[in-house]
Amino acid sequence: ISSPNTKNLRQLQQTDELSQLLAALQMERERLADQHGRRVPLALKIAPDLDPSQISAIAGLLVTHRIDAVIATNTTTARDVVAQLPHGAETGGLSGAPLTTQAQSVTAQLATALGGAVPVIGVGGIMCGDDAAARMQAGASLIQLYTGLVYAGPALIGACIKACAQAAP
Repeated sequence: ISSPNTKNLRQLQQTDELSQLLAALQMERERLADQHGRRVPLALKIAPDLDPSQISAIAGLLVTHRIDAVIATNTTTARDVVAQLPHGAETGGLSGAPLTTQAQSVTAQLATALGGAVPVIGVGGIMCGDDAAARMQAGASLIQLYTGLVYAGPALIGACIKACAQAAP
């Protein structure tokens, strides 16, 4: 529900719309589970462009509707970090390093609001092992890599594992 490249899709992150969507998804998931004999986990991916009250409301809905995980975050529509660059005003989702701080903040806010009730999958601007470790320290249970793999290649996976292991209590 968080793709900035699909017109009006992010509207589904509003409380009423999201609650209706999650309720419908849960009903269909239970119907399919009864039909096929297995329940498939459901994760919701949210935008990084949410304010704290929206994040708190989403956290409450995740618990209410028994969603299995939340992915924080998708790409951002904000351009302040790249405004001075030649193509900084282009539209669409912005990923990679310009997203790191924003995604880190949303992860921490979600983890606090959820209090461990729903796992948080940290994604967005994880460009090195230290970024992954910081996301875990902010409350993520898992890490997902995208843009960082493009720039660092598969070695990023080992760097993330090592940094997370060293940072673990």
